[in-house]
Amino acid sequence: MAQDSTSVGYPSHWEADVVLRDGAAAHLRPIGAEDAERLQRMHAAQSESSIYLRYFTYKSALTTKELAHFTGVDHDARVALVILLDEQIIGVGRYDRIDDTAEAEVSFNISDDHQGRGLGSILLEHLAAAGRERGIERFTAEVLPENRKMLAVFTEAGYEVSRRFEDGVVALTFPIDPTERSRAVMESREHRAEARSVAELTAPAHVAVVGASRQPGTPGHQVLQNLVEGRFTGGVHAINPEAFEVGGTTAHASLGELKQPIDLAVVCVPAAQLPAVVADCGRHGVKGLVVVTDGLEAVAPDADGEAGEVGEIGESGADSDGVAGFDQRALVRLARRWGMRVIGPASVGLIRTDPDVSLNASLSPQMPLRGGVGLFSQSAPLGISLHAAAHRRGVGVSTVISAGSRADLSGNDAMQHFEDDPATRAVGLSLESLGNPRKFSRIARRLSLSKPVVVATSGVMGRSLPPGHDVRTTRAPAGAVDSMLEQSGVIPVGNHDSLMDVLQVLATQPLPVGGRLGVLADSPAMAAALADAAARHGLHPVRSDGDLALDGTRGQAEESMAAALEAMLDDEDVDAVAVCRQPGIDGAHRDLTATIAAAARRHPKPVVLSSIGVLDPQAPLNLLAGAAPVLETGALQQGLPVFSSPERSVAALGKIVEYQRWRRRGIGETWVPQGLEGSAVRRAADELLDDRLAEAGGGPRLHRLDPAQTAELLGLYGLEVMESVPFRTADEAVAAAERLGYPVAVKATTDALRHRLDLGGVRLSITDAATLRRTAADMREQLARYGDPGLEVQAMAPAGQGCMVSALEDPLMGPVVSFGLSGDAVELLDDWAHAVPPLTDQDVADLVRRPRAARRLVGHRGLPAVDLAAVEDALQRVAILKDEHPQVASLQLAPLLAGQHGVHILHATVDIADPQQRTDSARRAISRR
Repeated sequence: MAQDSTSVGYPSHWEADVVLRDGAAAHLRPIGAEDAERLQRMHAAQSESSIYLRYFTYKSALTTKELAHFTGVDHDARVALVILLDEQIIGVGRYDRIDDTAEAEVSFNISDDHQGRGLGSILLEHLAAAGRERGIERFTAEVLPENRKMLAVFTEAGYEVSRRFEDGVVALTFPIDPTERSRAVMESREHRAEARSVAELTAPAHVAVVGASRQPGTPGHQVLQNLVEGRFTGGVHAINPEAFEVGGTTAHASLGELKQPIDLAVVCVPAAQLPAVVADCGRHGVKGLVVVTDGLEAVAPDADGEAGEVGEIGESGADSDGVAGFDQRALVRLARRWGMRVIGPASVGLIRTDPDVSLNASLSPQMPLRGGVGLFSQSAPLGISLHAAAHRRGVGVSTVISAGSRADLSGNDAMQHFEDDPATRAVGLSLESLGNPRKFSRIARRLSLSKPVVVATSGVMGRSLPPGHDVRTTRAPAGAVDSMLEQSGVIPVGNHDSLMDVLQVLATQPLPVGGRLGVLADSPAMAAALADAAARHGLHPVRSDGDLALDGTRGQAEESMAAALEAMLDDEDVDAVAVCRQPGIDGAHRDLTATIAAAARRHPKPVVLSSIGVLDPQAPLNLLAGAAPVLETGALQQGLPVFSSPERSVAALGKIVEYQRWRRRGIGETWVPQGLEGSAVRRAADELLDDRLAEAGGGPRLHRLDPAQTAELLGLYGLEVMESVPFRTADEAVAAAERLGYPVAVKATTDALRHRLDLGGVRLSITDAATLRRTAADMREQLARYGDPGLEVQAMAPAGQGCMVSALEDPLMGPVVSFGLSGDAVELLDDWAHAVPPLTDQDVADLVRRPRAARRLVGHRGLPAVDLAAVEDALQRVAILKDEHPQVASLQLAPLLAGQHGVHILHATVDIADPQQRTDSARRAISRR
């Protein structure tokens, strides 16, 4: 970390690891005074042409004064960021504020040796994010007309760039607020770079096993043996300084003895040797690491959710105490020095079944079948379990990635790869923690539109940390993480068995076009039971045949089964078929899976089979009967999904049907309510919030806005709070009521009593001064047992349904918006719906309708339906407010009264605090938290 002594508050959150266009990783940080020598070396290596294009003149060297100017920044009006590889600057971008305006001049200088790697666009994204944080609204730049590459950096970034030609240069100006197009450009570039970084690891030309061992049972022995026996198509190299040969492979003392460049190193050394090994890999140009080594500690987050700093790593990779202080953060930082990605530590390994690669760089002795399922897992035990389950069931895979403790490469990276991988038809993720949920949701939603994504999580994911995981935890309401998964379109399951149940259907069966189910069984009772189970899982049984005649010879049974199944699959009103079988009267199990599979392959409809009452331990259950590898990339795998119970078969099928419904419905369109277009509202609200935080002294402690400030903030976003006037005397109450207009309500001001009619905390429909005086006196007497609660008077709103709207800033998930119906539904039954902004129109509609009590909004027991469009409009305004302002720690509309014609906000509270850095923003960065 470079820290400029002249700066006021070094912005450490501006530091980031980034993925370049070619998939390599690098480190970005603010420039510091100690970078002067590095900057001079970069300048000396530049061509005359590059120097002229940057400075509009030729300079053989930068003067001492120029170096001091370029490296002396204040991280406010003068900001500069550098990208480093091997501790050398390969790109620098800067902006300088113009006088005291909200405009700054921006410029870049990219190393000739690293042109074409996307450095300019990355620096522009990060400079724009820094500028917005410092109140900059526009960037300007002067570029020579012949500098086409730099002109492209600006014009292709997605901003609205205006340009003019004057005095021989092209003058550019553009606002730096993110636009829909700039976000799309950023996400597209991010996707291509991260997908390529994973693809490079899964298809290496040469693999080195560092720590290859002659001792059976050790990781170094197992990985080397699996690479060789898996028939890896590239070169395999054993690194062991104490052996001449390991497992039939010539051993080398170090990477320096190899003539071939190494793409992937599988590291199986003791933890104490890891710093030196990682540094050696970096110096010899290794592109990526699979770290099987365990024993590194995660850095415990501090009170702000950030991990503490570790000692600097020296040239050998270790600090003065050897391995002391070398934790997961240090591992990744050292790998970044040379642009390497890291899978692990504590990884089980990496597998790619493509016959052109045939990579088994893992601890698994069995190469799985080639298939269309991409698998990603975190901790080693769960990785082993997932791989074993896929092998036992015969589920073919395209790629298996075990991230172990996930210090670097994450499920987000894996999804980026699987989206572009033609060999992957479906994705299975086993997650114990989420480092960047907002980015996960964004990538998973896009991926789910083209390929099903099945996610197995624990019930406490996000709330507690698994061993070795360095991430934040959530304080969002229970159910918020699950809601985020549903919002992203993935298929959520609760365990590995359910994960593999769904995947074995996806691997072999076409996706259903609907939920109309045909039921086929050899018993009327079982047909009825299967139909009941199907209905519980969201399927619609439309045809049932429980009279399968499977007695007689095997040939007769096969003919009967085939005829019945063909008839059901030919039915245009049937989208999928569930078959249930039981043994014959003698207890013998007759295997008809081949007959069923053959019939199923002739139709574009999924078929699942359940077998009950089976005593034969060799009978195929919970697997793919007749499993075989795919022969063509992207094709369905051969095999019939067989389950041990009807419930499991239709549960898996029901989840896939629900996914198809989500995909057909679509994710909706971006929706900005009237009056919130552009950035004027956001900037005005930022000024209000920042001023209030400054008055309160800042810090993480919550500060509540007073009613006037709350009304002002919400009013900026088109949310009007009905005025409430506190009073101490009856005369004050009458004066307020006459100003507000009768009829009025009187309420207690304490949260515990404000909405409690049953406790006497609210009196409604007061029509005159005399009644108001009596009411005020009566309430003071009745509420005296609760202390001395204050009272307030408010004009009566039109009748409607009370709703609760909540929004909070979560350290893990960022903004979370919740919606429910007032009363026991939320207070006792926790009947809330949650969503993570930004929200589309479909997201908002789902949020309003998801609570179980939401039926009261559309007319229930004769009550009129409320104005749902107005409710949705209010929710979207809250979501945008919360998304744009992390300073808003919590916001409550309690209640929002939904009527037949519009909504009314009766009460609102807003708490603010200095926010943490969110895990996802409008700049590309690898998140390890």
